[in-house]
Amino acid sequence: MKHLITTAAALMATTMLATPVLADAHSKQMATVVKIDGIAWFNRMRLGVDEYAAETGNNAYLVGPAQADPQQQVALIEDMIAQGVDALLVVPMSPEAIEPVLGRAMDAGITVITHEAASQENTLYDIEAFKNEDFGANLMDRMAACMEEEGEYAVFVGSLGSQTHNQWVDGAIARQQEAYPNMTLVGDKNETADDQQQAYAKAQEVLRAFPNIKGLQGSASTDVAGIGLAIEERGMEDATCVFGTSLPSIAGQYMETGAVDGIGFWDPKIAGIAMNKVAMMVMNGEEITDGMDLGLEGYEAVTLEGKVITGKAFVDVDASNMGEYDF
Repeated sequence: MKHLITTAAALMATTMLATPVLADAHSKQMATVVKIDGIAWFNRMRLGVDEYAAETGNNAYLVGPAQADPQQQVALIEDMIAQGVDALLVVPMSPEAIEPVLGRAMDAGITVITHEAASQENTLYDIEAFKNEDFGANLMDRMAACMEEEGEYAVFVGSLGSQTHNQWVDGAIARQQEAYPNMTLVGDKNETADDQQQAYAKAQEVLRAFPNIKGLQGSASTDVAGIGLAIEERGMEDATCVFGTSLPSIAGQYMETGAVDGIGFWDPKIAGIAMNKVAMMVMNGEEITDGMDLGLEGYEAVTLEGKVITGKAFVDVDASNMGEYDF
């Protein structure tokens, strides 16, 4: 059962979580602000931030709103600005919604780095694990092979305002239109608020509206789990192909049963370290260059286009190899 949380209570909870621990006078205050706290994806990212803090001595920590709400994220960033952090590392729920507050952070002299927001204007650098359209196209190729390149499919995003989710889906649709003419997109983008129960409810709606559907592609890490549950309940494991962005810890049980056929992801732990590392390089006056090695897996030879740093960090996982990943 989903618990309803008032905005005021949620903001109070995230503000309490946002209080940094005491650190020595020479360490930097580095706040990573994510879309939503408490889900497996960002719990994994927190491990990276904590590891970075332990290795460098900086007061690096991760916080997020209790609900996937752009305004709650804005309020949390405002709190970080008021606390006088040295760096803000942000994974935006909606890049457009946080432009003004990130602008205020930069005006205050705070180093701003983003992730999953390639079009963000008020940032010094945005870090992407890969080219988003290519990632979406790869998911489509895998789903098309499972569907034998024919039939109806639907797409899901955590938020219609999430740039990366929409780029993945748009890349997938473009790939389908280019390479798989016997496949047909049905309905609009299904918005799930990064919530497994909402993904489940949306999947049920799609399955009722399109009983012959063969493919379902998710974007939020919780999408395929919600979709997989709906598929299991209807006994449609053999009739459908479900792919999307997720982690083995979230989707593994559904890949075991065949309700989810495959996932793609990058390691949010490494992404968390990358954001903090780039922020520290900027604060130290170091140059970010095309082709440089960040010393992190998947980011050994990054490309730099304008403000966007792009790695090559995605992996394909299904039931045959999910045991290789312990997160």
